[in-house]
Amino acid sequence: MKNPIGIISMQYVRPFTNAALPHLKKTRELGFDFIELLVPEPEDDLDPVEVRRICEGEGLDVVLAARVNLQRSIASEDAGHRQGGVDYLKFCIDAAEEVGARIIGGPLYGEPLVFAGRPPYPWTADQIATRAKRTIDGLAEVAPLAAAAGKVFGLEPLNRFETDIVNTTVQANEIVDAVGSPGLGVMLDTFHMNMEERSIPDAIRAAGDRLVHFQANENHRGFPGTGNMDWTAIARALHQVDYQGPVSLEPFRREDDRIALPIAHWRAPHEDEDGKLRAGLGLIRSALAFAEVNH
Repeated sequence: MKNPIGIISMQYVRPFTNAALPHLKKTRELGFDFIELLVPEPEDDLDPVEVRRICEGEGLDVVLAARVNLQRSIASEDAGHRQGGVDYLKFCIDAAEEVGARIIGGPLYGEPLVFAGRPPYPWTADQIATRAKRTIDGLAEVAPLAAAAGKVFGLEPLNRFETDIVNTTVQANEIVDAVGSPGLGVMLDTFHMNMEERSIPDAIRAAGDRLVHFQANENHRGFPGTGNMDWTAIARALHQVDYQGPVSLEPFRREDDRIALPIAHWRAPHEDEDGKLRAGLGLIRSALAFAEVNH
């Protein structure tokens, strides 16, 4: 299927445990082709074998999102943390096999800022070059393992407030090209691109055939169609690079405009969102179809 469209599991509940397994069937009933799950942790109370069984029965694919942190950072100054990052990415490959996923995306390098409570640091030019080399070396170790297992990592640039390693498509391209393995590609998220790219369509075209996963998110992370994204231009760019991979929707709620609301934190839904999810799915699917017939 060209451009299967899915939704991230945090739209329903977090953490996603065995109690949340009925959401897999719901995802398919809403019309989505796959669900994007966080890589299960041993303590998550989620049976990956059961996830795979249900998804295969529903005709639902799975994409995984890596859960890196400062102790799982291949770019870290700390050798133990760098090894922790490599070990975790190897674990992700095994987890993908268990749930039946092919793609493992996210900020694979680690080094979160705001979500780790870590302020930006004014690295010297030599330190920046060293951190870049560590990132490339770490991914060069695990990408061939992913390819051998029939998997691919998607390296995701995040905005400058969430990381100081990879913020733009050009940077992600440079790392992917340096690693040079079919086990590593680029993952793009329009929410982050809206802050860091001069042009989202141009950035998509720059990624070209490196692109393995795409997240279609509004500028404010609301439901597709409620923000200022030009989905027609974005879909046209995806068509121009012949992108046929998965497209995830990752809408986070922002209906509450109270002052001092911690908007960066996940919140459970307070209403039935099925209609909004179907509408967002329809919008993105229509934009992709329009781009195909009007290229």
